[in-house]
Amino acid sequence: MKLRLLVSATVLALSSQVQAEGQAHWSYAGNESPEHWGDLQAEYQTCKLGQNQSPVNIEPSDSKALTEPLKMEYFATTFTLENNGHTLQANVTGKAPTISLNDKLYVLKQFHFHTPSEHTVKGQHYPLEIHFVHQAEDKSLAVLAVMVEEGEANPLLAQFVAKPLAKGEKEALAQPFEVGNLFPKDMTRFRLTGSLTTPPCSENVAWRIFQQPIQADKAQISAFNKIFGQNNRPLQPLNKRHIEVDK
Repeated sequence: MKLRLLVSATVLALSSQVQAEGQAHWSYAGNESPEHWGDLQAEYQTCKLGQNQSPVNIEPSDSKALTEPLKMEYFATTFTLENNGHTLQANVTGKAPTISLNDKLYVLKQFHFHTPSEHTVKGQHYPLEIHFVHQAEDKSLAVLAVMVEEGEANPLLAQFVAKPLAKGEKEALAQPFEVGNLFPKDMTRFRLTGSLTTPPCSENVAWRIFQQPIQADKAQISAFNKIFGQNNRPLQPLNKRHIEVDK
C-alpha cells in the first residue's frame, strides 16, 4: 500500500536523507545545492565548517593497514521502501540486524542509494553506491558503503527499481530481505571517521567502505539513475585524517 509520509525530525537526524517539516529545503542543484547547504540554515553550518566531512577520495596505496573485528548479525527482515525526494531508501520495519565495531553494537536502521558514487577510489566514481546506516544506543552512527560497478545483472537489486515510486510514496518489500547478500565476497574495507553526506552533515560517523564492488547491469544502473539523476555530494577535503584499510 502506498502512503504519503510526513517525516519527523528524528528520522531526519538519523538518515540524513529526508526532509522534515520546518527544516530548510536542500537539493543537489541550483541555489540549494551542496555548495550552499551550510548557508541554508544554522543547523547546517557543519556542511561548510566541518573538518571531517564526507565523502572523500580513497587512495588505496596511501592507506594504513589495520586489523579490526567487524561482527555482523545479519538475517532476513522486513523493509519499507520509500522515495523521500532525495534518494530511494529502505527502512527496517522488522527485527533489526546488527553489527559490532570494536565491541560497540550498532543497529541497522536503513539503507539507500546514490548515483553516481559519493566516494571515489583513485579519483574514479562508481556508477552507484549503497549506504547501510546503523545506529548505536548512544545515537552515534556507523555506515557501511558498497560500491556497484557495471557488469552482470544483479537479481537482488531488481526489486528496488521494478516499480519506481513517486516522491513521498512508500511500499513494503514483498519478501523479507537480508542486506548482507548485497555485500561483496571480499570483506576488505577502508576505514575513516567522516560525516553524513547530506544536511545537517553531522560528523563523527564511522565509515567502512568495502574495497571490492558488487555488480549491476547497465539497465539496472540506468533505472536507479532515472529516479533521481545525480544525487551525490561532491568530494570533501581529507584534511588531517588518515584512511586505514582492514586486510
